Amino acid sequence: MISAEQNDRITRVAAADPCGKLLRRYWQPVALVDELAGPRPVKAVRLMGQDFVLLRDESGQLGMMDRDCPHRGADLAYGRLENGGLRCPFHGWLFDVKGNCLETPAEPEGSKLCTRIKQRSYPVVERSGVIFAYIGSGEPPAFPDFDCFVAPDSHTFAFKGLFECNWLQALEVGIDPAHASYLHRFFQDEDTSGSYGKQFRGASADSDMPITQVLREFGRPDISVESTDYGLRLTALRRLNETREHVRVTNVVFPQAFVIPMSSEMTISQWHVPVDDTHCYWYAIFTSFTGPVNKQQMREQRLALYELPDYMPRQNKRNNYGFNIEEQRSETYTGMGQDINVHDQWAVESQGPIQDRTREHLGTTDKGILAYRRLLTAAIDANLAGDQVPMMLSPEAAAAMSGPASIDGIGAAGDPQAYWREADAKRRRESSWAAPRMAALSGRDA
Repeated sequence: MISAEQNDRITRVAAADPCGKLLRRYWQPVALVDELAGPRPVKAVRLMGQDFVLLRDESGQLGMMDRDCPHRGADLAYGRLENGGLRCPFHGWLFDVKGNCLETPAEPEGSKLCTRIKQRSYPVVERSGVIFAYIGSGEPPAFPDFDCFVAPDSHTFAFKGLFECNWLQALEVGIDPAHASYLHRFFQDEDTSGSYGKQFRGASADSDMPITQVLREFGRPDISVESTDYGLRLTALRRLNETREHVRVTNVVFPQAFVIPMSSEMTISQWHVPVDDTHCYWYAIFTSFTGPVNKQQMREQRLALYELPDYMPRQNKRNNYGFNIEEQRSETYTGMGQDINVHDQWAVESQGPIQDRTREHLGTTDKGILAYRRLLTAAIDANLAGDQVPMMLSPEAAAAMSGPASIDGIGAAGDPQAYWREADAKRRRESSWAAPRMAALSGRDA
């Protein structure tokens, strides 16, 4: 249990808030690349309570700048994309992707006003179908060479969705290995051959046992948490019998992402990004170690559940998340359909816009959540003191990182670490894109 002041300190993200100051030191997802497709690649973006406009100019350059025109504050998200930049419709002032004012056409002939005007702009980069922006001061950290960033485009797929709650409670559902046995419990097991693109619907690796069966029948995982150079590694063990155990390895990548197994061939790297204090987007990059991702199938699966342009879930609190009494009795633990994102959405949104942690009572299985909160609190304090914070990577340090390993499989009981390390190594050895990198890193360490 924590105080109200401590809760505010780790949840609120305005520029003046301690947590907001910390999160601004990291790259943040702000849009899918798909969102800038079409005839007018301009998009309004809200991130940590600030408003921006994201654009791709006529030459293909990306840019992001403050949304209010520096002339008289009109909304640049409605600007005209022309003549090498974005033009404010109010008086025609034109800005390039770096925020330079190129023209002030209403001013007298020969005016030099535009040379003195600069709209604040921000670094933006594309990575695996997601556009990341950096809105902090100073130099941003380098991107770690994690699987989701080094896999070829053909082997990744990106999507997102809106949660109407604070970012931290949304993230914490992914740091809780125990909830899957309950929140995501299915009373029947589907044919795992039809599980492509669906989480928790396939078979655990090295077995033909459906993950749904494992979670349903073994609801008391033994959870361990260890610190890593990127954040935390969580291992959840479910003993199936005297000789076999289910091993699930998930990761927290500081400050606000997790990497988890989706299936034996695919992982999910997911960020929870504050829109403001009471809304957040999850951004996910799905990474395949085997063949190319069927992007059309995965997109169609998800668009059946999310409405464009805002990626609002079709099942939400306004329609009771599709809750069905008969389904809850006979099909799913929640009665809220087959998609686990809906289950997670209900769980975190039902806690309120910002969870009141002064009223919670944590248990043994919440050790990952406690470890993350300690890590977050220490980083907030260090940042305010001007000390080093996690994951401020140099290019050299970023290039030396890999993985992180995320495994869901069944192996011999007794040595889970040996099992998941070999399962991860085997998957990489057999992957067309991961094997060369694995060999290169091994050679560099030799």
